[in-house]
Amino acid sequence: MTVLTPFIVLIERKRLQQRLTWLMSGLLLAGGFALQAEAAEGSGKHHRKFARDLTPSMDASDSAPLRNRWERKTGGKRMVQAVIVSDSSDAELKALRKHIESLGGTVHARFASVRALSVTMPARALKRLEKRDDVVSVSPNRITARSLSELEETTGASTSAVRSVGLLGNYSGLDGSGVGIAVLDSGIMRSHKAFDNAMGVSRVVRSVNLVGAGSSALQASAYAPGGAARLSFEASVDSSASSNPDPYGHGTHVAAVAAGRDPSLLRDTRGIAPGANLVDVRVLGADGTGTMTDMLAGIDWVIYNAKQHNIRVMNLSLAADSTESWETDPLARAVRSATAAGITVVVSAGNFGNQGLKKVFGTIGSPGHDPSVITVGSTHMQGTVGRGNDSVNLFSSRGPTRGGKANGNGQREVDNLLKPDLVAPGNRIISAAAQDNGGGWNKLANDVPALLTGLGSLQLPKQTLMSLSGTSVAAPVVSGAVALLLQANPSLTPPLIKAILQYAAQPLPGATLVEQGAGLLNVDGAVRLAKALRTDIGARVAAGTITVGQALNATALPTPTSTVAGATFNWSRLVFVGGRQIASGPALFTQYQALWDPRLVWGGSTAYRTQVAYWPASTTVAANTVPSAFTESLAAPTMLLSAGVTLGSSLTGGQGAFALTGNVSGALIAGSGVILSEGVILSEGVILSEGVILSEGVILSEGVILSEGVILSEGVILSEGVILSEGQP
Repeated sequence: MTVLTPFIVLIERKRLQQRLTWLMSGLLLAGGFALQAEAAEGSGKHHRKFARDLTPSMDASDSAPLRNRWERKTGGKRMVQAVIVSDSSDAELKALRKHIESLGGTVHARFASVRALSVTMPARALKRLEKRDDVVSVSPNRITARSLSELEETTGASTSAVRSVGLLGNYSGLDGSGVGIAVLDSGIMRSHKAFDNAMGVSRVVRSVNLVGAGSSALQASAYAPGGAARLSFEASVDSSASSNPDPYGHGTHVAAVAAGRDPSLLRDTRGIAPGANLVDVRVLGADGTGTMTDMLAGIDWVIYNAKQHNIRVMNLSLAADSTESWETDPLARAVRSATAAGITVVVSAGNFGNQGLKKVFGTIGSPGHDPSVITVGSTHMQGTVGRGNDSVNLFSSRGPTRGGKANGNGQREVDNLLKPDLVAPGNRIISAAAQDNGGGWNKLANDVPALLTGLGSLQLPKQTLMSLSGTSVAAPVVSGAVALLLQANPSLTPPLIKAILQYAAQPLPGATLVEQGAGLLNVDGAVRLAKALRTDIGARVAAGTITVGQALNATALPTPTSTVAGATFNWSRLVFVGGRQIASGPALFTQYQALWDPRLVWGGSTAYRTQVAYWPASTTVAANTVPSAFTESLAAPTMLLSAGVTLGSSLTGGQGAFALTGNVSGALIAGSGVILSEGVILSEGVILSEGVILSEGVILSEGVILSEGVILSEGVILSEGVILSEGQP
């Protein structure tokens, strides 16, 4: 049964009163809302095949103001979005479609449940359909009671625990408001309506261009906050007035997936956190490539300015190849510093998961191979919002990580960490498309026109759309989810957020630990779990006043199941710790774990602690707000996990990292695993237990296998490429 909002109830009550009045007058026909009295109106001018509420649009002049949701103006013409029902014997409606196109219309879809077409046509041209024998009726594309984007529905962002969406796309609940997401990419078209707030003001609060800064301005982090040198540097990189802020087009799309409002009148393309603020940090050139040094400069800038713009999330939908271990790789070290500063870093896994139709393992790029970040793979929604048929895209990069370092004997030791951490929708996602101030398309759209296929009638100024696939698109889905968690509970630390997302994820059938991580993003479950935790965690961690084993939850933990898009499923209830261990159990969230300190990172057999130094307080900066330096060293002896936590690393059935996530999850849910009686203790920076390792007989080539065109030795960073789609639709 459909539950109507109060506003809709009023509308329905009015309609009911009208219907009763018409019925009492003997004027309501059994076939619908057509009134007998209308036949006499206007001396036969009534358009008998057209819905009554559509005729004003057809009769209005092109210069008259738009009054209905289904109207728009293109090239000075009034256009109408409509549904045309036919009784043609031709199921494909070829002749009717051809006629519509000859009248300047666009056919969007042909339906099976009713022989009808969805079209956008010049309003005046609609009248010419009345004489066609194969046209039964023409109706406007009316607003229904509820409007949801595919991303909202399939990820669980539209459940009652997160937010409700009502008439005209208005919503209440969590939308990321107050949280800043830094997007390090090719730029953001800040004038696009996807980035407006409810008042029409852009939520892109700062735009900077750091392309080239890696070779000319790396000393900027040494400039004192508020000083003349720093102010001069900030002015030099400001790009808010650029006439072409995103010439490549990748960053705008990524930003809108994370935090876009719905810019389209016809199709809802709202992102996951449509109220969050965006910080545009351009590090990629007009061709979609950049350098590691520019990337490092961008990360530096975000860390330096994080408090000013409340940047709590950093999205990196890009990757560089690296044969280095996470312990030494420069980008990995940089993102660990950002994490230590309290920024949750979300990274795309990469689009290098296949060679032809064959799966390739060990293809996680940098900095996605670092254990501190949330590394995201991509799933295919199969054209439905239901999650039951979702699958991991073949192109999505798989683990384990293959960076390595030389041991004391000069032999190379490979990291072999479990990645990705989870997966999210990333196939044919429609979102914002960048244009320059003159209306010219971005390079991606120009080079690959297929990205615009089927979107012609939707392309209005500052509301342009395109479709992209890839882990680049999946990563911002998770970044938006992180913003929602931080709005629900601002005290969450980056590693605790990662654990919540993994624990609440849904394992997809047939995919392994190194293909899907813990499973498919579940915003509903993650938000409910975040709300159950105490709201002073971050402050107490920073002050060192919370210890392992102390109470972490404020209320009872929620039931570990979710109902999303009409289907109920179990949470995975597993969390990757140390890169090779699987932890589970309520104790992860009822008791504080040392791993929830963002300054501590554990990978393989090693753990490091990062010390953060801050600029001293002054008239322009408060104490402990702007980091000035980071120092990383082996962690001192400590208890990493408390007693009561369950370890499930032995539940892989001899398959190691290639075990099916669903099987491991199912075993944990059934009560298998080892419940720690004394916790996991770190001694002199070394953890003895290896956890989940490669199964015997599995051989991976050394280094990361990447597709042609990625330069291995020159530090070139790529946006995650252009994957048109995988399979249908």
